[in-house]
Amino acid sequence: MSCLALSLQPVNGPDVLLQTREWFPPSRALVALSSFRHTRLSLSSKSPSSDPQPDLIGDDPLAASSGQLIVGVESRYRVIYRLVNTIYVLGITTADQDSSINVFECIHLVNQAVSVVVAACRGVDVTPEKLARKYAEVYMALDIVLRGVSSIRLSAMLSSMHGEGIAKMVHSALDTEAKIRGADSWPALEPHSVEHVAGVEAFSANRFELPPETLSTGDEVAATIAPAAPAEQEESKGEEEAAGPKDPFAASDKLNEPEELVSGFKKNKDSSSADLTVALAGLEVTTLPPAEATQSTHIGVEGFEGDYGGIEFGNEQASLGETFEGFSEAWGGGLDPSEFVGPTKAKKSEGLGGLELLQTGPDATDAAKAAAAADGKAPLENLVQKTEMKGPEMFISEEISAEFRESLLARVGLMGRVCLRTLPTKTSGDKETEFSFRVEGTSLVKRFIMQNSCVSSLGNGLFHVRTAASDEPIPILKYSLLPKSTPLPLRVRLMQRHSGTLLSVMIQYVSNPELPAPLKDVTFVLKLPVDPTLLKVSPKAILNRSEKELKWIISEIPLIGSPGKLRVRMPVDTSPEDGGEEIEVVGYVKFSWQGPSSLSGICLRPASEGSTDFYEVSHKYESGVYMCN
Repeated sequence: MSCLALSLQPVNGPDVLLQTREWFPPSRALVALSSFRHTRLSLSSKSPSSDPQPDLIGDDPLAASSGQLIVGVESRYRVIYRLVNTIYVLGITTADQDSSINVFECIHLVNQAVSVVVAACRGVDVTPEKLARKYAEVYMALDIVLRGVSSIRLSAMLSSMHGEGIAKMVHSALDTEAKIRGADSWPALEPHSVEHVAGVEAFSANRFELPPETLSTGDEVAATIAPAAPAEQEESKGEEEAAGPKDPFAASDKLNEPEELVSGFKKNKDSSSADLTVALAGLEVTTLPPAEATQSTHIGVEGFEGDYGGIEFGNEQASLGETFEGFSEAWGGGLDPSEFVGPTKAKKSEGLGGLELLQTGPDATDAAKAAAAADGKAPLENLVQKTEMKGPEMFISEEISAEFRESLLARVGLMGRVCLRTLPTKTSGDKETEFSFRVEGTSLVKRFIMQNSCVSSLGNGLFHVRTAASDEPIPILKYSLLPKSTPLPLRVRLMQRHSGTLLSVMIQYVSNPELPAPLKDVTFVLKLPVDPTLLKVSPKAILNRSEKELKWIISEIPLIGSPGKLRVRMPVDTSPEDGGEEIEVVGYVKFSWQGPSSLSGICLRPASEGSTDFYEVSHKYESGVYMCN
């Protein structure tokens, strides 16, 4: 949804009303309203020549009747406001630039709320005192507007706000649009529907017979209308009537009859059938290519000499059909790459670090042929083989962020996505992907979000997917874990000591022993306060002077063992005795892992046991902002 809350805030005084959605906490809405009020007051206290705030979108709220404003620090919200006399009508939405957030829809809801306020105060002279007299009506109307209302129903609500009361405004919504459009309501049409159903049931229950006179008259009329039957059918019908009823278990007379052609075709006794040109007139025969097209092409490029293409009929193939079948093989038709690539790989001999491969000429060709004969494997067998997808694939991608302050964990968060990889569009075409699956191990999940356009929830952890084919993975579910239950793959501790003009920093790290496999190729990045002139590190590291950072790459961190240590010592310009600012050093960790299970323990299962609606491939998790200071 675009709009999360609607509020009425006077220019001077406390807020009059706040209406939020069920799943949006009112405390967050109050924080956004308070930030809007402080920003508005700070702008009013500034001089006109002062620069406006960078987060302000649109005009100055004190000088314009409407606009937008982004407020908040950690949780940022977009407040869409409209000033009516002395009352600000506010709409709160998120500040994310997401395709699901429609700012214009939120602006439309704010305009509808303005119409409600103006109708409640009987004009644009809107004051808190007038709103207090119609507080219940305004409250219920804004609740309906926040959930979504059409222009027809909004007009009916505004017309019944002063006369018929809240009950008429709320409960008459079902038939309001039908009445205004001129359509009949269901209570008026229900008796006719009941009468129609009763008539159908009564008619279907009756049984009656027509008199014989009516049947005979009908047969006479049908005889005059029906076409005359052929004479052969009349004779056969007379013979069957004369014979009388037959024994159903008697042997069929067709056993003694001569065999007929397929589907009862009769032989044509016409003499013209002996002419082959007439018999072949309706057949389509593919013409053979000219003789020049069947000849092979000679290629004289060095290393690719030979004849390619063409059609050759050897003695071992007796017919055109056998030759055509040869083209159905993977490398059939004389295009076998082994003819010009070579059946074996060139063997690399130990020499000057690969410089011997630069040799050219006939000697190099002979050496390559000799090396190829020594190896028994074809070059195509050593290439990476891309596995073909058998069906839709699903995997979990998670990103964990954490901040350590010395040895204490300050904050942690894990965001996960369940992704779907459909069959490629070239394979599936316009066919949609549709199946059901189950998500298990969700006891630690804090919040689930679905992609409503392609997935729906069936309850009890069951989900149904229906989407078009795509060449890129589609995220269909997003979730976050409770911070206290988030598993940490790596614990990091940063310690620094500033003695005189010498700065010493040490990073300790240890792996979580419950991980399914040790982390590999872990990168530690230490942001240095200055560009060092002298530097002493242990173990060896990579120094980037332009970015002022030091980088270690650890090939593998064992699951069980003593903590690893990274040390660095460097001189700085200041000392603690000078009373200068404290030097801040920050370290970052980057890692990733891919395997059969997820870090959070969430797993994907088919909706029913034994079904293969999708294939679960390798899951992965990686570090987001994983830092220590």
